[in-house]
Amino acid sequence: MPLKPIVTIPDPVLRKISEPVEKLTNEELKLIKDLEDTMYEANGIGLAAIQVGIPKRIVVIDVSKDAKFKKPNYFINPVIKSFSKETSIYEEGCLSIPETFIEIERPKNVLVEYIDIDGLKKEMKCEGLLSTCIQHEIEHCDGKLIIDYLSKLKKDFLIKKFSKNKSSNSKVIV
Repeated sequence: MPLKPIVTIPDPVLRKISEPVEKLTNEELKLIKDLEDTMYEANGIGLAAIQVGIPKRIVVIDVSKDAKFKKPNYFINPVIKSFSKETSIYEEGCLSIPETFIEIERPKNVLVEYIDIDGLKKEMKCEGLLSTCIQHEIEHCDGKLIIDYLSKLKKDFLIKKFSKNKSSNSKVIV
């Protein structure tokens, strides 16, 4: 399947609120496969459709450790129904914010309601890294990024850094 270019900060599309999927069509199924291939190619463990510029509430996640035994999860219209009081801290990275890692404290466990790839409504209790990852990806669907957990000063610095990199990459010296 074709790989999709991953949108990076400061692109404003990352702040868009993703729309729910009304009907699971061949177009959405193709997008899910493209997201999966793009995520694996980028060595990520999660990818939301908005990260490839498509504002649909679709998320692909694979937190399996072994590349030979991939176990992708597909979440369409995911909603967190409950959060545990217990928390955990992970150093999170993001394909839309390359080479940046931020320690974030989140609920250790969540209960997620979603539609699966067969169009069936399901619930899944997510724990550990899967819990962190689904929360991270749902925040993408809501226009929130991991840099939003930083102070304004650090956040502005990162955005400025990525803005400079984008503008210098677009210049050609002949």
